[in-house]
Amino acid sequence: MSDASGPHQGQPLASAGTPLDAADAAVVLVHGRGATAESILEMAAEFHARGVAYLAPQAAGNSWYPYSFLAPMERNEPGLSSGLRAVGEGVETAADAGVPPERVVLVGFSQGACLASEFVARNARRYGGLAVLSGGLIGSGGTPRDYDGSLDGTPVFLGCSDDDPHIPLERVTETTRVLENLNGDVTERIYPGMGHGVNRDELDAVGGLVAGVATD
Repeated sequence: MSDASGPHQGQPLASAGTPLDAADAAVVLVHGRGATAESILEMAAEFHARGVAYLAPQAAGNSWYPYSFLAPMERNEPGLSSGLRAVGEGVETAADAGVPPERVVLVGFSQGACLASEFVARNARRYGGLAVLSGGLIGSGGTPRDYDGSLDGTPVFLGCSDDDPHIPLERVTETTRVLENLNGDVTERIYPGMGHGVNRDELDAVGGLVAGVATD
């Protein structure tokens, strides 16, 4: 993340669930290309943990960056750096309200999953969890993955189809390997023939991450 401002700064941070100033935990939800913060916030209805605030940054023009996540990173600037900053601002907003990163779960779908995984890899520390739904680390083949820091056992879930038209399976497995090398506690599940979407098993897995940071 470079500049303090960019195309996605100044966009609204949508919210649902427990008001942040009364929450014990938070989930930052990152929407996909062509979607909205409000649309991914609908996922919160799938989880029934108490005391959780759901936050969703909004991409300008409903897209975080213009090209495929497999393109060279520089082609996707300035949207990529601005989008990474928007994810970080969601985590920072929770921290400012008294919810530390170790009680924050990051969840992304598609383009949002790519952004969330890249953010966590670049800012490795203990988080409440990371769910990468149909996505993976950003950049063309051979992109160096010399990230610093440690996820310190952060639970990570990656779910994707074996025939996703947008997400090559080898990028999912590469992402798993990189996050494991950063000391993430990674679960990878590949679903035959699912295509590009989210299934019940994935929602249950994310629900488990959310329950792990919630208080009874």
